Amino acid sequence: MTTILFVCVHNAGRSQLAAGLAAARAGSDVTVISAGTDPDAAVSATVLASLAEVGIDSSSEVPRLLTADLAVQADVIVALKPGLDLPTHGRIVVWPLPDPATWDVDGIRPLRDHINDMVVDLLERERAVP
Repeated sequence: MTTILFVCVHNAGRSQLAAGLAAARAGSDVTVISAGTDPDAAVSATVLASLAEVGIDSSSEVPRLLTADLAVQADVIVALKPGLDLPTHGRIVVWPLPDPATWDVDGIRPLRDHINDMVVDLLERERAVP
C-alpha cells in the first residue's frame, strides 16, 4: 500500500485538486491525503465546482494542517508549491503550480486537467516502484 500526501499552503486549492483527482483514479493499493502549511477554513468553492465537472465530489473535504504525524504516514509527499517547509519523511516531489485562489471555474479547468495528467503519471510510476 502506498500513501501519497499532497501539500500546498492553504489546502484549499491545488492540493485539494490533486487529492480529489488522485483519489478518483487510484486503486485500492493507494491512500491519498492532503494538507496545508497554513490551512484555510474551507476548500475553494471554485475548486469543488471544477472537480464536480469531472464527476468528483469533494464537498466533504476540509483543509487540514500539515503535521509531522500526518507526514510520517506518507510514502510520497507532493509539494504543489516550491519552498514549502516540509517534514523530511518520505520521498518529496515538487510540482510548481500557480495558486488558483482567485480564479473562476473557466480559469481552473486547464490547471485541473494539467494536475490530472501529473496525477496519472505519478500513480503509474508509484505502481511500478517495488
